[in-house]
Amino acid sequence: MKQKFHTLELKTKGPGLYDVTDAVASFVGDAGVGNGLLTCFVRHTSASLLIQENADPDVLKDLENFMRRIVSRDAGLYRHTTEGPDDMPAHIRAALTQTSLSIPIHKGNWLLGTWQGIYLFEHRDAPHSRQIALHIFGD
Repeated sequence: MKQKFHTLELKTKGPGLYDVTDAVASFVGDAGVGNGLLTCFVRHTSASLLIQENADPDVLKDLENFMRRIVSRDAGLYRHTTEGPDDMPAHIRAALTQTSLSIPIHKGNWLLGTWQGIYLFEHRDAPHSRQIALHIFGD
């Protein structure tokens, strides 16, 4: 049984979806695992991870717009406001999405679908440095 760890560092420029598919694919290719499991875990409470369509960029814009509509930025609604008016909405958005992804590896290939990509979903307004922990294990 093999296992390998890596941390992706990503600089964001504000809210939106940031494609990390190629960086994760490179890690998977270098790991030398034939059959196993890849775990991706974002190490933050105001960002999340998604597997989403990577063919039409309008999908990503629509997802960001949808989140803005369903999660209010009205600071009067929240107790936790010490880190700014975008912080509690960012925590709610992260709670509605995912902090961890599991992707099977079969015959040395990850089993993402043809139109699927992996994205960091940044929920804060200001630029941030984000970390995604990657762990792969298998034979």
